[in-house]
Amino acid sequence: MKVNIEIDITPAEFRKLMGWPDVQGFQNELFDQIRKNMDTGVEGYDPLSMLQPFMTQSAGAMETFQKLLGSFMKVYSESDGKEKEA
Repeated sequence: MKVNIEIDITPAEFRKLMGWPDVQGFQNELFDQIRKNMDTGVEGYDPLSMLQPFMTQSAGAMETFQKLLGSFMKVYSESDGKEKEA
């Protein structure tokens, strides 16, 4: 048996459905601050060090998502093999 579910929603609706926060305001503030520092030529300004905490959190979330997909594929492949044998 094969079941397909198609959901037609916007990214904002998906974010709300998943319980993820709306970070648009934070992103706007962050980019305004970066732009201001770049325009004024702040000495020692390093955007990578400023964004590093957010990048490590994002990498952790991506790794968790990949593990979740891997688990789905493992369960599917195991169940698919049993159906063929029966």
